[in-house]
Amino acid sequence: MKPARTTFIIGVAMCVAGCGKVGDLEPRTGNSMPPQAYGQTTDQTAKLLTTPSVQARPGRTDELLKRSDRREDDPFDIPPGQEPKPFDPEKTDSSEKTPSK
Repeated sequence: MKPARTTFIIGVAMCVAGCGKVGDLEPRTGNSMPPQAYGQTTDQTAKLLTTPSVQARPGRTDELLKRSDRREDDPFDIPPGQEPKPFDPEKTDSSEKTPSK
């Protein structure tokens, strides 16, 4: 007798929990939608307010690495305790950048 009663109560509870309003979001009674922001031309709707912007959920890019370039030497990538070398544009290796014949 007890297992049948508990099964019935659990079944009724699951049916009641599954009954929910499926429809557009609306403000509670007595409340209104937020006011328009300065310069806004359209009214705010629940769909508009709950849709994330492109900045919040950026699109996925599947671009693969098209070409491989050798990185230039970083003058700021130095071990701790050493001073950075001063930049001298005349001492840069131009032989690495131009292909030899």
